[in-house]
Amino acid sequence: MTLVPTADLVAAAQAAGTGVLAFNVITIEYAQAIATAAERAGRPAILQISQNAARYHSGVSAIAAATAEVAWLSSATLSLHLDHVDDTTLLERAPDTGFSSVMVDASALPYAANVAATRKATEWAHDHRLWVEAELGYVGGKPDAPASAHTAGVRTDPAEAARYVAETGVDALAVAVGSSHAMADRTASLDLDLVAAIREAVPVPLVLHGSSGVPLEQIRAAVGQGMVKINVGTALNVAFTDAVRGVLPHSRDPRRYLAAGRDAVTETVQRLLTLLPEAS
Repeated sequence: MTLVPTADLVAAAQAAGTGVLAFNVITIEYAQAIATAAERAGRPAILQISQNAARYHSGVSAIAAATAEVAWLSSATLSLHLDHVDDTTLLERAPDTGFSSVMVDASALPYAANVAATRKATEWAHDHRLWVEAELGYVGGKPDAPASAHTAGVRTDPAEAARYVAETGVDALAVAVGSSHAMADRTASLDLDLVAAIREAVPVPLVLHGSSGVPLEQIRAAVGQGMVKINVGTALNVAFTDAVRGVLPHSRDPRRYLAAGRDAVTETVQRLLTLLPEAS
């Protein structure tokens, strides 16, 4: 199956009033698991590689090439997205390494600096046919976290979000509505009224980061209120690590415990893919 643009998957989901799930790829086993789960579920998915994952691999080229090859060999409908980028050099590698979209992350900067950095990156990305996501507000749980997802003033303001989209020209907006990165338990509480208010104010699709910590029924409700792209990372890490721990005491063969991790991620992704209504 040819890799499709992320923009097409997001647009189809938005038009159908549903969401599309985006899953973090850390190693090739993650890419294989996501592709297999998408095939079994008969649903599309976004394969996303973060700046941190690229750094882990000492550059984005190898993991992007492996992930793209997995997608090409799969019968599922998949896209390739570069996530949480604040490194200009990495951004400029995106068009040549198979990505159709990128998340420009200047969210830690003050509003004016965020706008300036994001507008500049978006203009460059659009010139190179990349669909652009950005973030406004503060989704907690990042390693350099200055605040939690529940600190006063960190959630996305609808009017400011509308102005931000107009000033930067981004194609999608990740918003802070109560979720947090790196949560291993589903105990976050989303402000669904805020989701609806932002949807009314903002003309581009909304993105939920940190969904691994959100109860499944709240993810469904958030999609019902206007969320479109749903990012999943930590839930895959938990499944992978737990499975590896179960096999590791009994085997010194990496193929055995990595396969167990891959199978666990496949099951997790397949379950999540069927969480939302299918786009017609």
